Amino acid sequence: MPSLTADSIAQALDQRSYAPILRRIGKVAQSVSIEAYAVGGLVRDVLLDRPTTDLDFVTVGPDTGIELARAVAEDLGGYTAHVYPNFGTAAIRIPAEQWADDETDEPLVLEFVAARKESYRSDSRKPIVEDGTLEDDQYRRDFTINAMAVHLTPDRFGEIIDPFDGRTDLQRETIDTPLDPEETFEDDPLRMIRAARFATQLEFRVSDRVFEALNTKAHRVDILSQERITTELQKIIAADTPSIGFKILEATGILKHIFPELQNLKGVDEVNGQRHKDNFYHTLKVLDNVAERTADRDGEDTIWLRWVAILHDIAKPETKRFDPQNGWTFHGHEERSARKVPNIFRKLRLPTDERMRYVEKLVRLHHRPIALVDDDVTDSAVRRLLFEAGDDVDDLMTFVRSDVTSGNPRRRRRYLQAFDEVEEKMQEVEEKDRLRNFEPPVDGYEIMETLGIDEGVAVGIAKEWIREAILDGEIPNDHDPAFQYLMDIKDEALRRGELFEAMLKRMSGPERRATGAVKEAVFNDELPEDDKAAISYLDTIIEQELGGEE
Repeated sequence: MPSLTADSIAQALDQRSYAPILRRIGKVAQSVSIEAYAVGGLVRDVLLDRPTTDLDFVTVGPDTGIELARAVAEDLGGYTAHVYPNFGTAAIRIPAEQWADDETDEPLVLEFVAARKESYRSDSRKPIVEDGTLEDDQYRRDFTINAMAVHLTPDRFGEIIDPFDGRTDLQRETIDTPLDPEETFEDDPLRMIRAARFATQLEFRVSDRVFEALNTKAHRVDILSQERITTELQKIIAADTPSIGFKILEATGILKHIFPELQNLKGVDEVNGQRHKDNFYHTLKVLDNVAERTADRDGEDTIWLRWVAILHDIAKPETKRFDPQNGWTFHGHEERSARKVPNIFRKLRLPTDERMRYVEKLVRLHHRPIALVDDDVTDSAVRRLLFEAGDDVDDLMTFVRSDVTSGNPRRRRRYLQAFDEVEEKMQEVEEKDRLRNFEPPVDGYEIMETLGIDEGVAVGIAKEWIREAILDGEIPNDHDPAFQYLMDIKDEALRRGELFEAMLKRMSGPERRATGAVKEAVFNDELPEDDKAAISYLDTIIEQELGGEE
């Protein structure tokens, strides 16, 4: 690590793969008479000996940031300077293979902006911007460790400009603000969440005055857009020890504004001397465990598994009950938690695609491996878990191990050993039945061709019954036994398909609301063999369904 007391970090900069680019930027700036500095995270990360691929540069003079970016792009051999005139910035992206010497596969992003000073209105975090000096630009920075700059001019390359003593805060491992923190957070409340984020990523503490200001100004986060909040939350979650940030957000009153569902997990109730664990701190421990167990993978690659940790118990407050015999219970919380995932994802502006469905699935399944611990567990139960988890079964097992947070070492070892045995059972069944990413050995097209029918309920019944027979171990997961099973059930599947069509023709108006219940009965119930009796039974299903709506 470079000396934090030195006035220059030129030697440390020259050890970076991007050093030749920095020196060329300095020479280009000198040739076009533009005053230019490297600022912010670049300086901080060099002093901390951390890698970075986002390099920020400040120039002095109106529009000089865009002017320098264009000159640098041309000097580097024809790269494009992407200009964003509304923000007065420009960026150049350099592919990894052209700068990184196999150290990373990330592109190098050079971003240029002219120095500015800012003022704020109380109802907005969008500043009024004016041209400024380097000093003005440093004054507007969020934290002292991000307010340092270094000269790029060839004869002063690497000299540090550190007006707020950010190097001392790096030594103290402290997040502090250049100006009064209350003023800083009043101007831009996103900086409060960024304080938690930097404390998490760097594993620093926030200064006492910053902590007090976070408490005082917590309500200001209400003016922020959800997208900006979520971007910072994602960075906290992707860190090595994400609990650091969430503890700061909770302790300062910010969490209840931005993620009340997580805040609601905090607290312990007691009845007759019996207490349950604090599910907020349990959740954070599980989150840290997931981060530790996946430390060999990039945090962004495991971000959705980390969301499983955050949301796996999210419905516990509403399922909490005290039973005099059994103490505190949370029956059904895994299903209720899974159902809450889509709404939380939509609220937080997280993606509602296969990533959300992955989180929803693992939250729903996270108690299932525990049920497989018993010695007398059937192969059928293992098959069903393998089928439902599919290719995500390894992540599920990583999660359930992370969910073991007992402070009793013996109990913890016992649970983890039990999960080792579960994985052995799963491996045995998987090798025998090949159920990961299960595809039915007889698909819908073959069913339609064999039975001479079009797509419809009868095809769905046949597919589901074949699948269930495989999962129950009645037939092997192979084509010929599955095809023979189709021959055995085809008449009943066809009959039930016709019964469903007949019921659809009979149903009108409000009765249509019972279509799903009728379909479920046709698929799964024991229907009378006589068609008239079967229709009478299905009429009863309609009556029960509509009666339940009243």
